Amino acid sequence: MADVLVTGGTSGIGAAFARAFAARGYGLVLVARDEARLERQAAEFRASGTRVEVLVADLAARVDVERVAARLEDPARPIEILVNNAGFSVREPLLGTDLAAHDAGIDVMIRAVLVLAGAAGRAMAARGSGSIVNVASTAGYITMGAYSAIKAWVTTYTEGLAVELRGTGVRVMALEPGWVRTEFHERAGIGTGSIPGALWLDADALVAGAIHDLVRGRVISIPTVRYKALMLLARHAPRAGIRSISGALSSHRGSTLPK
Repeated sequence: MADVLVTGGTSGIGAAFARAFAARGYGLVLVARDEARLERQAAEFRASGTRVEVLVADLAARVDVERVAARLEDPARPIEILVNNAGFSVREPLLGTDLAAHDAGIDVMIRAVLVLAGAAGRAMAARGSGSIVNVASTAGYITMGAYSAIKAWVTTYTEGLAVELRGTGVRVMALEPGWVRTEFHERAGIGTGSIPGALWLDADALVAGAIHDLVRGRVISIPTVRYKALMLLARHAPRAGIRSISGALSSHRGSTLPK
């Protein structure tokens, strides 16, 4: 069986995708910055019989992105599924003068997605099969600064890519989680106590639903009935109301963002 390449594959949603595809018999290509953590996770998978390759790469560095892209386009070692999952919170204000965090967010969550999905799409279209999953966010439906803008781009980009790849045999899907119990909020230093319990999602259950939607050919995957209803409201509510809600979330919840 061909391999699955997962960026940000050592924790959270990425690790859940790795577990799910390993359980289905796929080999794994795990991409992350932390070499020690990559090797530990690879050893765990190998112990259970899964074939694992690790790529140490910082997706904010263009040379590293190009190495991963080259792996995706290697015809001798085909990648059947790409999961573009790497990401992090960008909480700095849009009016700030230090743009380092914005630059890093754009490089990892926009440019790397563009380059890697493009490389995968070309290789998969040439073979006539494959799947690309770009992890977006329900945050893209609201207006909580740079992170919302970045994830809105991921969704729109994914829909455009699906149009370009129509008829090639390649599936393309944007996964739009809400708040998921992962390391994402801890790493960002964001409090989570103000988020209602009903809005929290389990990463493994989220991924199981995403794979189900991918197999069905969905281009947008939103987890659970409650999030589908909330995003339906967000799409059709007056934008002034969305901005007011987003401002309240930013002010009173410490800019807490869904993953």
